[in-house]
Amino acid sequence: MSQIWVGIDVCKDWLDVHIRPQGVILRLRNNEVGVKYLIKQLPVPTEVGRIILEATGGMELTAALTLHQAGFPVVVINPRQSRNFAKATNQLAKTDKVDAKILAFFGEAILPELRTMAAEETRQLNDLVTRRRQIVEMLTAERNRLSAIRGKAREDIEANIEWLNQRLRGLDEQIAQQVKECLLWSEQQQILTTVPGVGKVVATTLISALPELGSLSSKQISSLVGLAPMNCDSGKMRGKRRITGGRAQVRSVLYMAALVATRHNPVIRNFYNSLIERGKLKKVALTACMHKLLIILNAMVKHKTPWRIAETTTA
Repeated sequence: MSQIWVGIDVCKDWLDVHIRPQGVILRLRNNEVGVKYLIKQLPVPTEVGRIILEATGGMELTAALTLHQAGFPVVVINPRQSRNFAKATNQLAKTDKVDAKILAFFGEAILPELRTMAAEETRQLNDLVTRRRQIVEMLTAERNRLSAIRGKAREDIEANIEWLNQRLRGLDEQIAQQVKECLLWSEQQQILTTVPGVGKVVATTLISALPELGSLSSKQISSLVGLAPMNCDSGKMRGKRRITGGRAQVRSVLYMAALVATRHNPVIRNFYNSLIERGKLKKVALTACMHKLLIILNAMVKHKTPWRIAETTTA
């Protein structure tokens, strides 16, 4: 029996589903009840080629996790991928039903690689790490406002800063407790934080937002994060190689880690200085340091080796 291909366009309240090649169209509630109804409409998982959803800021998680737990081959893709695919196939119209159809067609034509989805515990940890980052951003904004405010308004901002600091301490305690309760996370955190420039915030972000760390090759992990330089050549023209796509949250913490490492980590500092001496722009050199640091961290977790050993184990 030929396989079927499923595209699901996700919004806050609804799931628009297209099943190829039958052309079945469904609109279901975006909750567990709706997803379980969808599962009843599908054949056994082995007869499903791919179920494709777009990353929509977390609104896709209920559907993706429920389908994944039921054994179906689920892939969550970057919305840019499906939009570029639609343009390439001259599908210019954009509605929920059309988007679902394009996603199903994308799954059949491209056959995107399946990856193990993060467990619920990992997602909960990532939610805490994400919330911590949001609190830090709010604290920064409030502190920036203080310089131009006087009187009662200033008192209000100061009170809010105090409350945000309390919430930040509370989140740090929750994150530390979750990591402590999981032996694997504790071991990974201990390994990662042996690297000069990598603190607990960077380590927990990598653990929660990049659970594939240590299980992929250097090229695969670089591509997943969005730190693999992409060529931009055409004919005789040789363009600059650029990084694109990937996981912005991970790149953000790697940027800060690499920035610190260029000052305090001898391996990264020497690498950075050598690039600057060769005429590389500082931004380019720092991006290269992020890439090198990621490769080192990936090897460390893979081989369960701390920093003093990992310097020569970067494959």
